Amino acid sequence: MAAISLIANGLCKPEGPICLEDGSWVVTEMGAGCLTWINENGSLRRRIAVTGRPNGIALDCDGALWVAESRFPSLLRVSLNGEVDEVSVGSDELDFLWPNDLCIGPDGALYITDSGVLLNDFEGKGLPSEKRAKKIDGRIFRFDIENGRCECLTRGLRFANGIAFDASNAFVYVSETLTGNIYRYRFYGSGGLGSRELFANVMSRPISEWDKIAGPDGMAFDENGMLYVCVLEQGDVTIVDPNGDILERVPLVGNFPTNIAFGGGDRSFAIVTEVQRGELLKIQVGARGLPLNRTAESTNT
Repeated sequence: MAAISLIANGLCKPEGPICLEDGSWVVTEMGAGCLTWINENGSLRRRIAVTGRPNGIALDCDGALWVAESRFPSLLRVSLNGEVDEVSVGSDELDFLWPNDLCIGPDGALYITDSGVLLNDFEGKGLPSEKRAKKIDGRIFRFDIENGRCECLTRGLRFANGIAFDASNAFVYVSETLTGNIYRYRFYGSGGLGSRELFANVMSRPISEWDKIAGPDGMAFDENGMLYVCVLEQGDVTIVDPNGDILERVPLVGNFPTNIAFGGGDRSFAIVTEVQRGELLKIQVGARGLPLNRTAESTNT
């Protein structure tokens, strides 16, 4: 059983954890509408910026935070001293609806999931069965940091959520919350994505049996090819092996883990944001994680 310890609590619907070079953290607090810096042991924190309802975060090699803003659908660039710039509201053909999570790909571009429904049309409205029946058009966007061009690469997902590249950079993986599925697409760089393939389903029982919205959220890979998936309402981090089989479920006290990232100088542990209890947790998983921004790394893996 993985050892779990508390870094910080009292957070208001935390998401999007990022580890900085000095070992400190940045998380989003969706309920408070802000980005929050937390020192390594959780004893200090400060508000970086208020944006609305920030969701996922990516960190580029220049130290800038890229933020998926879901209340005012947009992609933001935020400095650690609190300067906020809106850089995109979608592609020429499609506006963002619910930018959710994002990561920097091996080509240096941002890959952004859009859940495919407006926040106000989904959150807190209707029974879970009614929400699962809604017309939802989840998408994956690519944003070129160098030239500012945004394009939609694929669509039709049932609430696109977490996103991660594997160690080989051959595939990008996306979680589909309303089905429990994890899909993958072969990655062709600026040439786009291949067809969608079902990789795994992370639910312990059929999605229709849940009386609340349940399903996979944020994800991260370790160096051994294991995929760590935060599963909403199931209250665990489900570990999936390279064949798509469930290897282990790491249960948490809270039932709403939203995202995961690896931290420490050698990325030797995982950190998880958990909404129900408002916590930032450290999990010793016995493996080293992949760096979030591999374009900023050399061979130091």
